[in-house]
Amino acid sequence: MLKEIFTALVSRYSADIVLTEKLWAEIEKAYSGKKRHYHNLHHLENMYNELLPLQDSIADWDTLLFSLFYHDIVYKATSKENEEKSADVAAQRLAEINYPAEKINKCYSQIVATKLHELSPDDDTNLFTDADLAILGANWDTYYNYSNAVRKEYSIYPDFLYKPGRTKALQHF
Repeated sequence: MLKEIFTALVSRYSADIVLTEKLWAEIEKAYSGKKRHYHNLHHLENMYNELLPLQDSIADWDTLLFSLFYHDIVYKATSKENEEKSADVAAQRLAEINYPAEKINKCYSQIVATKLHELSPDDDTNLFTDADLAILGANWDTYYNYSNAVRKEYSIYPDFLYKPGRTKALQHF
């Protein structure tokens, strides 16, 4: 499903099928990494399913979709620059398909907004960041599975470091 959505999206801006396939392969590889227990293709699919019913309320659906596909393309538990690096990759790839510069900037901003998930003056960005955190309002079993998957992604950290950090993040959200 995601590949078809991405391919249709890119085809609105580029007729280069080889480039489209290359871009999808990069996304699929990044989100399918062995250390991706939560921030994977399933996460993207869940976000898409959260946002699809709101499509008519979203001013720039295409940019929001590009933000979705690229927002966690760079994800390392030890880095504090994942969002900026992901936004950089998005900007580079969108330039390759000749996506309009102002929309690239909006995509960049939406991706960086997932770092702090603070209220934005842009409604699309707020819907996007809400969809990114929608798991926090899921039923207990779904949330439990999410929390275990995130813990696996951060398994490099012992509990005495992980638990206070995770508590602080959840309190912020």
